[in-house]
Amino acid sequence: MTATMPKFYPVGLVVLAALCLYACNGPTAGPSLPSPTPTQLLPSTPSETPVPLALSVNGEGITQAEFNAELTRYQSAQATLGKTVSLEQATKAVQDDLIDSLLLAQGAQGYKFSVDDALLNSRIASLTTQLGSTDALATWETAHGYTDESFRQALLREIAGAWMRDQITASVPTAAEQVHIKQILLYNADDAQNVLAKLQAGADFSDLAAQYDPVGQGDMGWFPRGYLPEPAIETAAFALQVGQYSGVVQTQTGYHILLLVERDSSRPLSPDALLTLQQNAVQDWLTQRRQASSITLAP
Repeated sequence: MTATMPKFYPVGLVVLAALCLYACNGPTAGPSLPSPTPTQLLPSTPSETPVPLALSVNGEGITQAEFNAELTRYQSAQATLGKTVSLEQATKAVQDDLIDSLLLAQGAQGYKFSVDDALLNSRIASLTTQLGSTDALATWETAHGYTDESFRQALLREIAGAWMRDQITASVPTAAEQVHIKQILLYNADDAQNVLAKLQAGADFSDLAAQYDPVGQGDMGWFPRGYLPEPAIETAAFALQVGQYSGVVQTQTGYHILLLVERDSSRPLSPDALLTLQQNAVQDWLTQRRQASSITLAP
């Protein structure tokens, strides 16, 4: 069974991601992640004339010029995809993306990960090779609204943020308690109650499931907690004993009656389920860090 996948946080700049600027090394984290105090990725240089900031996270700012350039890139990318977004929607999306990018990069620094000049220059050299020459890279930067300095800063955040994200995803176990569920899915409350009455009168669950789903026989397969887009189904499923069926569970999809076929306390996760739980872990980490951070948006 395939669940609707939650959106995975799109770290960093769209064009940078397209050029594969995530960290090259694999994850190195252990099974748990404490939350170190956020630290500033790059200390700001004192200036007699303050640079206008679009937002700041724990004292680390994004200049208005950098934000405007990213906003332009985002709107251009959406237009290329044939999507229409309002200025308000685009602004919110770019704010969220940059805030999360800063939080991840600051998290990496909290674990003493740093991007030195050698690593940064190596990544830029790799990009130069991909594009064909230094002049081609300079042209690309200009075309996408970067200066040399803003490009290096964005790339630095991208590398550090990717490292932090790898640590979070590596902390997700590859096995978990899972249930194997069959369901009878109906789209009318009265029909659902009628089917439930038939089950209570002794009708066979599998026969009824096959009647309403001749192809899949109502088999939802195995899944862990946190995988399905409908929490109500998971709550009902994990509350069952093997061989027991649920009452009617209403969701946006319809009306479900569930049967617990099997339960395994530690079953290896499918690639799809593992990816979903990893995405959830990143989102949970970011939510916690947002709550614990000082975030300021320009009026």
